[in-house]
Amino acid sequence: MKKSYAPVYTMLAVLTVLIYGCAGGNASDKKKEEAPSFPVYTLKQTDTVLQTGYVADIQAIKNVEVRTRVKGFLEKIFVDEGMAVKKGQLLFKINDEEFRVMLSKAKAALSNARAAARATEVEMERIKILVNKNVISKSELDVAEAKLNADRATIEEAQSAVQSANNHIAYTSIRAPFDGIIDRIPLKAGSLVEEGTLLTDISDISEVFAYFSFPETEYLRYERARRNATKQDDEQVKLVLSDGSKYNHPGKIETVEGQIEQSTGSIDFRARFPNPNKLLRHGASAKLYITTEMDSVILLPQQAVFDIQDKSYVYTVDAANKLHMQAFKPITRLASYYVVKDGLKPGERILLEGAQNARDGMTIKPVAPPKNLLAMKAQDE
Repeated sequence: MKKSYAPVYTMLAVLTVLIYGCAGGNASDKKKEEAPSFPVYTLKQTDTVLQTGYVADIQAIKNVEVRTRVKGFLEKIFVDEGMAVKKGQLLFKINDEEFRVMLSKAKAALSNARAAARATEVEMERIKILVNKNVISKSELDVAEAKLNADRATIEEAQSAVQSANNHIAYTSIRAPFDGIIDRIPLKAGSLVEEGTLLTDISDISEVFAYFSFPETEYLRYERARRNATKQDDEQVKLVLSDGSKYNHPGKIETVEGQIEQSTGSIDFRARFPNPNKLLRHGASAKLYITTEMDSVILLPQQAVFDIQDKSYVYTVDAANKLHMQAFKPITRLASYYVVKDGLKPGERILLEGAQNARDGMTIKPVAPPKNLLAMKAQDE
């Protein structure tokens, strides 16, 4: 009798479908389980202190050019470049022989004028007697008085010449106008100097001014914060020197210019810093930092941000753990964080790291970031 194998084939086909169906289901489940893991950070509001840096121009509280007031030969130099001097200290000496000759002539002219005036006075007394006796007319006395007035004017002119000669002699000794530091001395002893020739500069750097500019928007924020401040030291500012070191003495903002520069949209400030060790010099550059307290702001970790065409973005994570690319506007950057102006809200979850491996609409497996991750990022910067 011939056997039929049809039921056997049918059973094998069903088993094959079931096996492949089960295998397909396991692959799908495995695919779901293999969603990539990324650290996720929840945004929150916090109070913070904002430190903003500005390029500052350092200037001495006094800095003047030392120039000659007379022409002559530079006879002697009593100081050296970089030397500290006291007010009134002799710095330079110009040869004064010519002016001493002028003084001698002026004194001789003064003596002659006084002698002439004395002779005129004697003559006038004689004429008065003759007039009183009606020997001569009164007009002779008027002439004598006019001559005496002329002689007295000559005396005043001679006295002015003597004073001028004395001044010129004094001008040949150039002294320090205040305590300070001597700058470069371009001329050497023996040089011929004209009136107004620059001999050196002198700077008083016991304190220094730091000039810097505020953009208009930051100026308005600063003014609001200053008016709301209750502490006296809220206007204290700090310096970081050109080598990156911190200057040990805080300064204070003293003045603000009266108008905003139209071409740059900025306004100039001036701060004063003590300089007890004379470390800061006139003409130096530094970075000035202003501290401003900010209440209830959103701090966004820097490592979550990526830029596209000058705009800043993050990936937000929705309730289904899907990523969405979101633009935002920062107020400023603070250490390893951005201070958010708009575009993000407290409570939103963001992709903390791995944006280069993510894409919009991607499903991820959120994991909590390591506790030291943010601190490590801050140290790296």
